[in-house]
Amino acid sequence: MVPNHTFHRLKIVLVFAACLAGFAVLMGRLGYLMLFQSAHYTALAEELHERERSIKAARGKIYDANGTIIADNKTVCTVSVIHSQITDSEEVVSVLSEKLGLSREEVRKKVEKVSSREIIKSNVDKSVGDDIRSFDLAGVKVDEDYKRYYPFGDLASRVLGFTGGDNQGIVGLEVKYEDYLKGQNGMILTQTDARGIEIDAAAENRVEPVDGWSLYLSLDVNIQKYAQQAAEKVMEQKNAKQVSILVMDPRDGEIMAMVNVPEFDLNDPFTLIGSADAAALSEEEYQDRLNQMWRNPSVCDTYEPGSTFKIITAAAGLEEGVVNLEDSFYCPGYKIVEDRRIHCHKVTGHGSENFLQGAMNSCNPVFIEVGLRLGTGHMYQYFKQFGLLGRTGIDLPGEAGTIMHREEDMGDVELATVSFGQSFQITPIQLITTASSIINGGTRVTPHFGVEVRNADGTAVKKLSWEKEEGIVSQETSETMRYILEKVVAEGTGNRAYLEGYRIGGKTATSEKLPRSENKYISSFLGFAPADDPQVIALITIDEPEGIYYGGTIAAPVIAEVFDNILPYLGIQQEKAEESEI
Repeated sequence: MVPNHTFHRLKIVLVFAACLAGFAVLMGRLGYLMLFQSAHYTALAEELHERERSIKAARGKIYDANGTIIADNKTVCTVSVIHSQITDSEEVVSVLSEKLGLSREEVRKKVEKVSSREIIKSNVDKSVGDDIRSFDLAGVKVDEDYKRYYPFGDLASRVLGFTGGDNQGIVGLEVKYEDYLKGQNGMILTQTDARGIEIDAAAENRVEPVDGWSLYLSLDVNIQKYAQQAAEKVMEQKNAKQVSILVMDPRDGEIMAMVNVPEFDLNDPFTLIGSADAAALSEEEYQDRLNQMWRNPSVCDTYEPGSTFKIITAAAGLEEGVVNLEDSFYCPGYKIVEDRRIHCHKVTGHGSENFLQGAMNSCNPVFIEVGLRLGTGHMYQYFKQFGLLGRTGIDLPGEAGTIMHREEDMGDVELATVSFGQSFQITPIQLITTASSIINGGTRVTPHFGVEVRNADGTAVKKLSWEKEEGIVSQETSETMRYILEKVVAEGTGNRAYLEGYRIGGKTATSEKLPRSENKYISSFLGFAPADDPQVIALITIDEPEGIYYGGTIAAPVIAEVFDNILPYLGIQQEKAEESEI
């Protein structure tokens, strides 16, 4: 048996050993933290005594072809409160509710909320922010911020797009070029004590913001205005649902104007156009209406092009050698394909005509015959060669593709209707791009707005480049197509696009919308000038005009009016009439 005093001594030794072991573990842990984790815990300690406020970067500006600012930044303020620093909550509530136009209850709820920082209101006019700052209210912070501002209101709204609450791009070019435009936010770090109150004597740490780069476009504000005025005029005259006008340089794909009226106000993009019933809409219905309002029909919507597509059929036929200008045709007012009688727009027929006359008359039977001579295989080959079955690659989001019959499903009837622009759908931007490729000597261009990106001091950062593809058609076919389309305007269905002293080429179209039973139409005209050396091409589509709806009657004169304004502006001079000899 172990003596009593020996047992007590053993317990003391064990307790001492246990305490020594525990102390050794604690010392080891402390040494580890001090030697290997010091940086980590120092940073955590600093975070406990630092308060961070963001400094918004100025978004890059957007300029038109002339260097005019079309998307700018407006200085605004964000007013916030820091609960732990407020010394007189009643004064804070009184001043902020009065200056910001908010109810006292709304402001009080935020002021009394225990949080590190509570935003009272954003996008406050700078003058109001300066006024609030002059009261020097403890716990109230007024930070300067930026809000996107569009000097021209609704001009090119579906092209430019707009920004959201955090100044990020939402639609249009604003979102397409977000990476260039957005910049990099900075921050302010202030020191606080254990209660979260800023230490007056402590210096602020600032990380300065980096402004976004500016974007330079091919869009010309003056041409956009001319086109928008013309579109609004015809929309009102014909009580049309919607009117679009595209103006482009066919040589390189630079877009000078893209109008889609009615346009919406870029500075107020969440207010529906002409919707008296907006308040009665459900949240889902309201958002659907907004999405439709923001949608760009020139790029995102397809339609049956009608007779403007005859440009493509004619070019394919000439290139393949299945037709020439002097080939003879006969139009009795229809053409029978398999078991179908397909009518010409002139029900009494055009009688005997050559191919040139058939194009000038926009005769359906002539183009059906050309399509049948080509056959489905060759027609599809040219669709691919012309780039029709893909997308154009325009620098706008949401571009739709061509909706075409599958080659194996295209019989003679489908081939016949496609040949004069029916039974399939295409976007306006695809049509004008393909037509440009045919008349410019055979180069497939990429339609685009972006030209160059520059930094805040105007130094070039990046010259934007766009793909081209040579040899879409031969120079000979391109020259013949320019001749045919000039004849269409000079003596054919497009004669109302004629301008004295200018050589204009073009093609009219009147396409019936689906379902056919509703008798609704899209009237259009595609024109270019000068016809012998195209420098500008334009396309107008008038959706559901009332009364007379023929493209040659209502669409061609609009492009004539646009050209009458913009051709001299572009430096394209009238040709003097030759004086007759006496």
